[in-house]
Amino acid sequence: MAQLPGIIRVMERAARKAGGRLRRDFGEVEHLQVSRKGPADFVSKADQIAERTLWDELREARPGWGFVLEEGGVIEGEPDKPRWIIDPLDGTSNFLHGIPHFSISIAVQEPKLGGGGWGEVTAAVVYQPVTDETFWAEKSRGAWLHDGRLRVSARSRMDEALVATGIPYGGHGDFAEWSRIFAAIGPQVAGIRRFGSAALDLAWVAAGRFDAFWESDLSIWDTAAGCLLVREAGGFVTDYRGRSQPVHYEQVLAGNDKLHSKLHKALVASLKT
Repeated sequence: MAQLPGIIRVMERAARKAGGRLRRDFGEVEHLQVSRKGPADFVSKADQIAERTLWDELREARPGWGFVLEEGGVIEGEPDKPRWIIDPLDGTSNFLHGIPHFSISIAVQEPKLGGGGWGEVTAAVVYQPVTDETFWAEKSRGAWLHDGRLRVSARSRMDEALVATGIPYGGHGDFAEWSRIFAAIGPQVAGIRRFGSAALDLAWVAAGRFDAFWESDLSIWDTAAGCLLVREAGGFVTDYRGRSQPVHYEQVLAGNDKLHSKLHKALVASLKT
């Protein structure tokens, strides 16, 4: 692998350490499927251990930085320093059911100049432990898979586009809204996929594997790294109204410029019906 920027080396090292344990734990999940207790408690513990590993590694590397953790919540750092936004196991349901599609997501978010909140995400790593793929990006330095530069796909026709999404579940999300969007977009595109890890979905948009992605009702740790990956790969990320923000999670629409525009029009029209 080519020489990584310093901050990315720190993030990747932490992700690989947590990912090694997740990979070993994932190997045990299949055996737990038939046990009386089931794998749920085991997976919850694996999630917590991964988060603690990431916290320990990153806190040691960058003292004074804050954290936004899926399990541990917000841990304030020094006011003038960045914070880490971490999802230690994005794709928990896949992990729980023995499906090898999950990721670790780490992002760096800078404080706004002069104080008063948080601004841009400037570094991102999405690591897939099973395939050992490290997707990374640094602001103004592009998006990469290991040492290969990433670009969003060049497809412009809706009927050639493979689009990813997330489906509401178990009290999360708006089924009626999602159904209207699906009904509007589905007949126009080559296919729609729901793989169950928003961080990886966005990384795959950056890599051109997916042509676009939409989802709502996500959390900041699901999307902070993935949004930067898409933008640094030449793509666009907005909410459903077309607004660009430092981090999108309540509503995310991502793709190249042409498909983003076409999908945005279809999405807006669906929500007016």
